[in-house]
Amino acid sequence: MLFDLSAPDSPMEAVLDHLMTADPDGSRISRAIRRSFDMLLDGQHTGRFRWEELHKTEKTHCGTLVEINLQREFGFEGGEVLDYAIEGVEVDCKYSQGLADWMIPPEAAGRLLLGLWASDQEGKWSAGLVRASEEHLNPGGNRDAKRTLNRRGRASIRWLFKDAPLPENALLRLPSKDIDAIFGAGSGQQRVNELFRRAQRRPISRNVVATVAMQEDYMKRVRGNGGARSALRPEGIVIFGQYKNHVQTATALGLQPPGPGESMSVRLAKRRPHHGDTRYIELDGEQWVIALDVDPAVQGPLLPNIGALGQ
Repeated sequence: MLFDLSAPDSPMEAVLDHLMTADPDGSRISRAIRRSFDMLLDGQHTGRFRWEELHKTEKTHCGTLVEINLQREFGFEGGEVLDYAIEGVEVDCKYSQGLADWMIPPEAAGRLLLGLWASDQEGKWSAGLVRASEEHLNPGGNRDAKRTLNRRGRASIRWLFKDAPLPENALLRLPSKDIDAIFGAGSGQQRVNELFRRAQRRPISRNVVATVAMQEDYMKRVRGNGGARSALRPEGIVIFGQYKNHVQTATALGLQPPGPGESMSVRLAKRRPHHGDTRYIELDGEQWVIALDVDPAVQGPLLPNIGALGQ
């Protein structure tokens, strides 16, 4: 199908405006991609957290999950021919493991594509709109008659977001020795304790906790009353959650506080002259700072009473 490339592409502009209005900072798209990766890895039941641990058929299924999770996130209407109808415009959703390596079926010829790419290892994702006009497609195709974008097509992509940060899988950022220590710690509770002992000052998502615990009641392993908060307190390690008082306390220490569904551990020390003008908080009648390597381990403070985020 030929398309007049010299004319304004009003349907594309309408779709682009709709998407950018609905998600101006890209956080909703990035959550949908993160959710898709986590569903594929199924860490709670498999202990997997690396893309290369997936089977080939699972990797192929990733595009379908991204399409479904985007539709759930934004409530897109289903198209008559393609995946979505956005502002009355038929849009095909395509995901590829290589940037802009989308496989375009015959029914999408001349239509709009919402193309996505993401890398968990790189912690990045991209999303753009492109019209699959004949001038933008390579000749030929695979046995399903699917085609790819040519150089002109790639150059015509209207990027909504390019190399945007993907919500982090903290396990991918830890040294191999720490990963070995975490997964070799024994029980689910011991593994979660080791996670928060070794992955300090990093946001730890619920999915990461589930992957390490590999139990149904995985968040119980983070809490006090026998969880990691109790187990690590003698070492001076506290675990902040998403709660209002925890966020305020973490911020007062100069930390980037955990967001919804996240936790963050840090070792504290009682404030002493060698800490200088370091930020501190007051808990249990003492002043506390983020511990230095030279600071001995002391019993950590009890965190403020938990209040829901935003209360």
